Amino acid sequence: MKAWDRASILAEATPPSRNRYIDFLRAVSILAVVFGHWMMAAPQIVDGELEVRHLLVVAPWTQVATWVLQVMPVFFVVGGYANAASWEAAAHSGRGYATWLRSRMSRLVIPVLPLVAFWTVLGAAAGPAGVDPYLIRVGSVNALVALWFLAVYVLAVALVPLTRAAWQRFGLWSFWALVAVAAVVDWAALGGWFPDAGWANYIFIWVAVHQMGYLWRDGGLADPRRALAWAALGAVAVALLITLGPYPSSMVDVPGAEASNSAPPTLALLALGVLQTGLLATLVPSANRWLQRSRPWTATVLVNGMIMTIFVWHLTAMILVLGLAVLAGGIGLSVEPVGVAWWWTRPVWMAVYALALAAAVVPFGRFERSGSRLVTGSVPVWRAWLGIVCVCAGLGLLAYRGIWSETWPGVNLPGAALTFVGAALLGLLRRRNRKRLSWLAGPAPTTDDGAGGAHEW
Repeated sequence: MKAWDRASILAEATPPSRNRYIDFLRAVSILAVVFGHWMMAAPQIVDGELEVRHLLVVAPWTQVATWVLQVMPVFFVVGGYANAASWEAAAHSGRGYATWLRSRMSRLVIPVLPLVAFWTVLGAAAGPAGVDPYLIRVGSVNALVALWFLAVYVLAVALVPLTRAAWQRFGLWSFWALVAVAAVVDWAALGGWFPDAGWANYIFIWVAVHQMGYLWRDGGLADPRRALAWAALGAVAVALLITLGPYPSSMVDVPGAEASNSAPPTLALLALGVLQTGLLATLVPSANRWLQRSRPWTATVLVNGMIMTIFVWHLTAMILVLGLAVLAGGIGLSVEPVGVAWWWTRPVWMAVYALALAAAVVPFGRFERSGSRLVTGSVPVWRAWLGIVCVCAGLGLLAYRGIWSETWPGVNLPGAALTFVGAALLGLLRRRNRKRLSWLAGPAPTTDDGAGGAHEW
C-alpha cells in the first residue's frame, strides 16, 4: 500500500475532537528546521577543497530570516500540549509512569538508533579505507549536531509528571519561576561572571517553553485577545533584549559570533517563543476548519508518521550529497555563495537534498513505525531514568563531538554506546509484548483526552 493511501486511511479515522492544528504545527516546524538547515549551508570548492560556509556569516543580512526559521520553540510548545494530553490519558487508564515513559521514548529514541549505527560503521571503516579523518570529523559533526534538540526534548518529556503537576498547582507561576532562573543564568553567563552557566538554560529555557504548551492545552490562549497579548509581550521583550541587552539579533547560532541566542538558549529565544505561540494560537479556529479538508490533513498525517526519521536523517542526507558532488569533480560547487547564480541554484540543491532524504526515509522509516507500538510491559522507574540519562548523554556527546575519535577504533564509542545502552535500559530493544499502534491511536482509546487520543509526541 502506498504511503499516501495509508495516511489517508488514518486521516479518515481521526476522532472529531482531535486538535489537528497541533499536529500540523509539529509537522511544519520540523520541515522548517530541515529547510533552514539546508538553506544555511553555503558549500563551495575553494583551492580544490570543500568549504561549507554558513549563510548567516557570508550574508549577515539573512539573519533576520531566523526570526521565522527558528521554530524549535513552536515544537516544544506543541510538545507540551501533546505530552499533557498523553500523560492525562495514561493516568486515566491507570498506566504507570515507567510504562508511559517507555511508550513515549519508543517514538523518540528508536528512529535515531539506525543513524547512530550508520555513522559508527562509517567512522570505523573510514580509517582503514584511507579516508581523511578530518572529513569524517567535520562531516559527522555537521550531520549529528541537531541531536542536541532530541537530547533536551527527551529530558523534557521525562519531566512531564513533575512539570505538569507544577502547572496544575501553581499555574503561570511555574512558567515565570523558570523565566526568573533563566534570567539569572543569562546574567551570570553573558555578564562574564560564570560563562559556562549558560548551558543550564538548555533545561530552564526549553522547559519554560514547554510550559507554554500547558497554557495552550488548558485554554489559556483560547481567547484571541489574550493570545495577542502574549504575542505583544513576546515582541516587546525580544525588541528590548536585542536592543538594550547583550543579545544578538540572530535567533540561531552564527559561527564566530561573540554571543548566541540558541547555543545555549537565552531569554531572547524564549521571548521569541512567546511571540510565536501567541500569534499561532490566534489561528486555531480557521486552521482547524482548513484541516478538516482531506488533502491537507492527510498530508499532515503522512509527515507526522515519519517526522523523526525526517529530522534525524536530513543533515546526513545533505552531507552525503555534498560528498558525492566532491567525488564527481565538484559538480555544482564552483558557484560563489550568495551571488545571483547561487540563489538561482538553491531550488535545485533543495530538490537533490530532498531526494537523498527520501532515499533514507524509505528504508529507515520502518524503525519509526515499529516505534509507534503500544508498550504493554514496564521497567522499574530507576531503570527508566538511568536509560534517559544514558540516552541524553550519548546524544549530547554525538552532537558535540561527532563520530570521529583519535582513539581506537576511530569512533566516538561513548556517545554511540550510551545511546544504545540507554535504549536497552528503557526496554526499547525488546520486541515482545508489543502490538501495532498507529500514531493516531491513543493509549486509552475509549477515553477522550481532549485531543482525540493522546498525541504520540
